Order: sequence, then structure tokens, then C-alpha cells
Amino acid sequence: MIEWRRSLEPFYVGTAGWGIPKQHAGSFPGEGSHLERYARCLPAVEINSSFYRPHRPATYERWAASVPSGFRFSVKVPREITHTRQLLNVTEPLDRFLGEVRALGAALGPLLVQLPPSLRYDQAVAERFFGDFRERFDGQLACEPRHESWFGDAAEAVLTKHLVARVAADPAVVPRAARPGGWSGLLYIRLHGSPKVYYSAYSSDEVEATARCLLATSAKARTCWCIYDNTAAGEAAGQALDLLRRLR
Repeated sequence: MIEWRRSLEPFYVGTAGWGIPKQHAGSFPGEGSHLERYARCLPAVEINSSFYRPHRPATYERWAASVPSGFRFSVKVPREITHTRQLLNVTEPLDRFLGEVRALGAALGPLLVQLPPSLRYDQAVAERFFGDFRERFDGQLACEPRHESWFGDAAEAVLTKHLVARVAADPAVVPRAARPGGWSGLLYIRLHGSPKVYYSAYSSDEVEATARCLLATSAKARTCWCIYDNTAAGEAAGQALDLLRRLR
């Protein structure tokens, strides 16, 4: 049985990657690959490996064929675009990336642009990058800036203009970074773990607060995503399942 089909749309809850840690293996029963077992219990996953290396379209096709109808993948934009080229002169790697991820077909969810902490906001660069991105891709797009200069009204206006949701992240680099911004049609929350990034678990009260945020925002956002990235000690899988139960 696919457990998450009892959940409420438009919520997509998952983890960064579909690894199943030993302490939560019993919550992902059945035969098959880790992805197949994962996708029976959670409705979404964030592909982070695309940040480090390209994947062949055939690989994305195989992943899409491994999950049930309604499951969604978000995909992280390559670091060549965001970190190496810093949003400049990205036509070739962006076209290549989009050609790869489109092989997910109906299972493709938002694309995630995570910016390096050192990348300051530049109006002209942001306008050009997101404008060019939108000429090539009309799906959902989220951006996680990590320099404080991205959290002013000018950056908010550019993101909204190009229908880009600003990620609500924890830990937050500035207070405004903890709240969603940009285009309101998509909510995308990324929980990296705090106080120890990638390791720390969130308390029951914190999971409940995230559930309340998702429920409150769902009235205006067409889709609501929450990805747990506190995977280093295996906390993410259990917390994603806990959040999904609360949303029911």
C-alpha cells in the first residue's frame, strides 16, 4: 500500500536523497530498491546529486519509472551554474541540465537554485539569470539565497516577477530567511538541522510548527514542499514521516 496517498494535497514532504537509514528501515517496508521503498511512504524527494554531477536522461527516466503516480522529484541546479559561474554565462550548462531533468516527465517537481553564501545580490545579474531561466523552463522554480543582501525588497521583487519562490530555510542567515518569500504560488521549506547543520533533529514542537506553517500557507500556495536535509545522522527520514502524519 502507498501510505502517503492518504495525505492531503498539495503537500510534498520528503528528504534530501532517498537513503533509508538503519534506524528507520522498519518504516519503509517491502521489496525493491531504496527509491521504490521510499516512494511508497513519502510523496517527494529532493535530488541533490545533480548539484555535483550530471545524470543521463536515461537515469532520470529510470527513477521516474520506479515511483508511483503522483510522486514528485525536486532537482538541485548544478553547482557549475550557481557556484562556479555564479549565474553568469550559463546558457550551455543550463540547457544541458534542463535537457536531462525533463526526462522525469510528469514526476518533475520544482527546480532548486541554491546560491553560495558568498554570492551577493546584483540586480542586473539576477534579472538576466532568472529571465533566461524562465525563457527555457515554465515549471516551478525555487531559490535559496544565503547572503544577507538577497533579503531586501529589490531581490524580492525580481524573484516575484520571474515566479521564483524564495526558500524558507533553517538555519536562517537572517530572520527574513526563515520565512518564505518571492512568488507565493509555491512554498518550499528546507530544514538543514540546527544547531548542528545536517545532523541535529528537530523537536516535536518544531515539527508541529512546520505542519502549522504548511497548513496555513496552503490556502494561497498551489503546492507546498518541505524537505528535511538533516540526513548525516539519519534524522531526516523519521522527521519527514512524522510531519506527513501531522498533515493528515
